[in-house]
Amino acid sequence: MNTLILILMLGVSALHLSFLILEMFYWTKPIGLKIFRQSLQKAEASKALAANQGLYNGFLVAGLIWAITESDALLAYKLKIFFLSCVVLAGCFGALSVSRKIFWVQAFPAIWVLFLITIQKLMAL
Repeated sequence: MNTLILILMLGVSALHLSFLILEMFYWTKPIGLKIFRQSLQKAEASKALAANQGLYNGFLVAGLIWAITESDALLAYKLKIFFLSCVVLAGCFGALSVSRKIFWVQAFPAIWVLFLITIQKLMAL
């Protein structure tokens, strides 16, 4: 199960790295306009906000990678729970405030990893 959790956590990290790249560097480019379904005018007006949001996604990536690479098992477990919970909360907020699709793209994968980590922890007891 460790390998599955690692792969899924890397997947969640990769998702947030792609969000960082899209929001910070491609927000006003054709791919960003298409993915976020907005006009160039709207994208230009919100470019700074998107870059800020992208930076926050970068912090999530950093935390998830820290959790994956931490050698202390207890600290690694706590970091995984914390940063995956942050991803879930951000995804739920996005789903409520912007689009329900955000729940499925962002929160749902992190919920699955949290579920697997919890099952693994319970099996170790």
